[in-house]
Amino acid sequence: MKAARFDYERPADLAGALAALGQGGAKPLSGGQSLGPMLNLRLARPPLLVDVGRLAPLRQVEEGAEGTLFGAGITHAEFEDGAVPDPTPGFLARIARGIAYRAVRNRGTMGGSLAHADPAADWPTTLAALGARVHLAGPSGTRELPVEDFILGAFETALQDGEIVTGIFVPRCSAGARFGYRKSCRKVGEFAEAMCAVLADPARGVHRLVIGATEARQIVIADAAAATSDPATLDDALRAAGLAADPASLRLRQAVIRQAVAALEDESLSA
Repeated sequence: MKAARFDYERPADLAGALAALGQGGAKPLSGGQSLGPMLNLRLARPPLLVDVGRLAPLRQVEEGAEGTLFGAGITHAEFEDGAVPDPTPGFLARIARGIAYRAVRNRGTMGGSLAHADPAADWPTTLAALGARVHLAGPSGTRELPVEDFILGAFETALQDGEIVTGIFVPRCSAGARFGYRKSCRKVGEFAEAMCAVLADPARGVHRLVIGATEARQIVIADAAAATSDPATLDDALRAAGLAADPASLRLRQAVIRQAVAALEDESLSA
């Protein structure tokens, strides 16, 4: 099937992009790894595509003492290859390597992944665990939101009409920070059926656990120090989220969570 007819614009700057996106139903296009298939299946029929992939502000990287602000157009492959600085002890590159296939990673972007908000995608769960914040720009100006507040549900975000993701701020981890991440897929490259990310950074007083690949938004346990040592607490979180209705699904999630927590203590597992 081919995409329905649409118009195409490539603005020269961010102001032009925001003006174009202010037209009813317009959609931004960057890597196109999520939007492209939706267009071809006619699950999305925007009258106008606004190409933002080459806009300089979406390709910039700003380092600071507190963390790094990545332009929304930085690709998965650039994280994987170390082409951009990493404010964590290599956690971003590790996650990027496990996203789909290299062809997808060459084109897909961190900002596009968050805007698409697939609960089984790697970046939403990872960035929520790292305490990242999403930078947005639109007709009313700029604003920023924590990842867990930006994603409202499956394929649902806090983006307002005419608004675009411009960047993602990732806090700087201490040198001794540890990160555990596990996902369960039927085969390499597919979206996950269950996933969990855990960050332990005692020097900053941070211990977060995030459960992804749910039927809705990620489950975030902001103070997970006790939860990671008490399986009953994690089970209660799963039940509260309505994830215990399917016993097989619950067992899979419990296994993935245990593996992610275990990876914190074993460098060979977390590598």
